[in-house]
Amino acid sequence: MAITTVPAYLASLPEDRRALISKARTFVRKHLPPGYQELISMGMIAWAVPLREFGDTYNGQPLWIVGLASQKNYCALHLLGAYGNPKLAKVLTDGYKKAGKKLDMGKACLRFKTWDEIETGSVATVLSALPKAQYLEIYRRSRQR
Repeated sequence: MAITTVPAYLASLPEDRRALISKARTFVRKHLPPGYQELISMGMIAWAVPLREFGDTYNGQPLWIVGLASQKNYCALHLLGAYGNPKLAKVLTDGYKKAGKKLDMGKACLRFKTWDEIETGSVATVLSALPKAQYLEIYRRSRQR
């Protein structure tokens, strides 16, 4: 049976992962601008622009800004606001370098095994950088190319 709620997702995790994902979830909720909907999408917790507010997405799914998942060997914060945004990507790179922490990141996927691996200042900056209206405008412009 597919998991469809955040409480069910959290309950499905081993205790150590549940604690880590819960801490990351609280952090995202604290720093993300208002207006994004928390939901389960693609088997993970996500924050997105609700379809009722913007349904013109390329895949017919809510437009994500952040995803949070417990994977097999790590946890992941999918920071879609930093994907394709050199300024926000640099915030992460510089923040991690200044803190002396290793940035383990793909295009948008920030991987971590413990909370201490996260450079919270730069991640908070990225999370808070894009209010919903601005994010939608960036998305609309990207689709006009």
